Amino acid sequence: MNAGEGAHAEFAQVIPLTVRWLERAVIGLNLCPFAKSVHVKGQVHYAVTNAEHREDLLADLTTEIEGILAQPPSARDTTLLIAPRAFPDFWDFNAFMPECDRLLKRLKLQGVLQIANFHPQFQFVGTDADEISNYTNRAPYPILHLLREDSIDRAVQAFADPGDIFEKNIETLEALGHSGWATLGLGCPLAETSLPDSPRKP
Repeated sequence: MNAGEGAHAEFAQVIPLTVRWLERAVIGLNLCPFAKSVHVKGQVHYAVTNAEHREDLLADLTTEIEGILAQPPSARDTTLLIAPRAFPDFWDFNAFMPECDRLLKRLKLQGVLQIANFHPQFQFVGTDADEISNYTNRAPYPILHLLREDSIDRAVQAFADPGDIFEKNIETLEALGHSGWATLGLGCPLAETSLPDSPRKP
């Protein structure tokens, strides 16, 4: 199955679980103050890829880049490319991200689009695997998030100090704790994968 095609039975729950994560965590905990508006307006495009290797994932990412540019922001402001089979190890996924940035550079789209990422095992450099701060970027599946720079700029203007968002997210997650996160019911098989005993650094 290529990105954007109808879901195979294996992937039937991928988009519903991703939407639940968006609604309960990203929007519900206000981890991204910009997310609610595009979600309510139906401007979030969800695409699922069966890619397992970087070349295939880059090809599907290219397709989604072309897709978002072909639509006005009012129809497709942002895209979540969900890759259930790709990069089960977070540090491998993290090492892949510079290739995504190079793709934007080759397409002359720096300053037009950004690519963010989420992963069931997301881990900030310098943190322990189980630190609650990592959950700001944890999702049920590896996800590449395409964002329009213009939309980011407009959203950021609504905040006196956008830098405070991350700090507030940490405060929210620390108050919630691991047990509180578990009650959100965001698990999937990938999210249960054991983390390495000694996390690798990119």
